[in-house]
Amino acid sequence: MKEKIKSLVKNSLEQISDCNSLKELELIKIEILSKNGSFANLMKDLKNIPNEQKPFYGKIINEAKSEVLNVFSTKSSILNEQEQNAKEKKEALDVTLSKKYNIGAFNPINIVKQDISNIFIGMGFSLADGPEIELKKYNFDLLNIPEDHPARDFTDTFYITENLLLRTQTSGVQVRVLEKEKPPIKIICPGKVYRPDDDATHSPMFHQIEGLYIDENVTLKDLKKTLEEFAKLFFDKHTTVRFRPSFFPFTEPSVEVDLSCSMCHGKGCNLCKNTGWLELLGAGVVNPVVLEKSGLDSKKYSGFAFGIGVERAAMIKYGIPDMRLMFDNDVRFIKQFKF
Repeated sequence: MKEKIKSLVKNSLEQISDCNSLKELELIKIEILSKNGSFANLMKDLKNIPNEQKPFYGKIINEAKSEVLNVFSTKSSILNEQEQNAKEKKEALDVTLSKKYNIGAFNPINIVKQDISNIFIGMGFSLADGPEIELKKYNFDLLNIPEDHPARDFTDTFYITENLLLRTQTSGVQVRVLEKEKPPIKIICPGKVYRPDDDATHSPMFHQIEGLYIDENVTLKDLKKTLEEFAKLFFDKHTTVRFRPSFFPFTEPSVEVDLSCSMCHGKGCNLCKNTGWLELLGAGVVNPVVLEKSGLDSKKYSGFAFGIGVERAAMIKYGIPDMRLMFDNDVRFIKQFKF
């Protein structure tokens, strides 16, 4: 019986030692240590020896089984660690494998929006934000836009309900700020706006940055000086600004703002259609009606407002012929621009 036990222990340890996988080890465990395995069969053989020797051999068999179990547990831990390391190595990203990576680039819309915002923040303006789904009250009524104005038509505005719409301008943010804050107020409002237009120079969704400055004794002269400084910082120091009379319900007087062409500096080229000027934005002195509707004394306070189309500014700055290129997300196009 002793020799039988020694032989079983020796064979068991050799099998466990030579095992190279957890799956194989599990099969060995079933063969040797299960209830129908080799050690269980040894215990059954005790019936064939004298009764006085059964306790002795029973103890030896249990000690032998414990020895094999300890070796089995150690081997199981080793194999488990090896297989886990192999799995992690296989699944891990080897960052040294290749040094050729495609570096992303910012869309020119984001570049220009950030540039414009930074320039006005440097002039003392702060950022303000508001909802893209706007009330008709803030998008039209408080901005002195009459009921029969074409901008209110379904052909010019995306309506959700009778009183809810996708904002057509970020001017609603200005009104919301005017309701809550006291002058001096100096803000810019970057954000998305929506209009039913879609061609080379228009998009159903585009980006606007509106500016508002309200204080005592603010005049058209302050507006012109602010926009001249912006133009020189955004384009170059040789850029000049020209005001042309216009009309907007929320400003009076109102102006269209032209810049000397960034390509030819006023000499005339294809970009400016040989005029020497490029139309960039609309602006004006805040209409006293808008101030009164917002609860401000129009005799005490005045101000100016302007609205810059981000895509329009990007097209002028970079000579982009079609606005839709900026929405296509074609990497070949986007990677031309650096932030």
